[in-house]
Amino acid sequence: MKALVLADKTPGIDYVETVRKEHIEIIVTLGDFMREQLLGLEKITDIPKIGIYGNHDSGTYMPELGIKNLHQATWEYHGLTFAGLQGCVRYKSNPQAIMYTQEEVWEILKNYPQVDIFITHCPPRGINDEEENAHQGFDALLDYIDRKPPKTLLHGHTYPEDSKLITQHGPTKIQYVSGYRIIELP
Repeated sequence: MKALVLADKTPGIDYVETVRKEHIEIIVTLGDFMREQLLGLEKITDIPKIGIYGNHDSGTYMPELGIKNLHQATWEYHGLTFAGLQGCVRYKSNPQAIMYTQEEVWEILKNYPQVDIFITHCPPRGINDEEENAHQGFDALLDYIDRKPPKTLLHGHTYPEDSKLITQHGPTKIQYVSGYRIIELP
């Protein structure tokens, strides 16, 4: 299944034309967008659009653009089960920011079901992250993919160097996205 995956930076593409030209079957957003950066997605109504919000999002644009919010939810499509986790590690006290403590994410993921595709803004701890709080990964997400490995995990949020990019963790394929990527999902 061919996916157009968007994260963190203005993609700079014509969404309708890209979907048509590349034969995209699903659109996945991984957060940190202003509504204006995703305008055009509302014109695409013949394929599903799913996503989660990032820590710099308003948390309000998905319904208007026809995007299904997968935060703490599962969804099945073409024989694959998708799930998602929004936000990042809490690094400031702004109550409007979409951020969680490490402990809150342990609670969210403790009974999470196994899925095929996991979409998240923030990566698992130790995978394409940094030690400073703002770009640190979630400990519980690493534990989750070790216990219940999805086939693919899609994330944005961080800025790993190409030479240090982790693309596999056990049986899970890790796909880092900044801007946009076209990814073949299993």
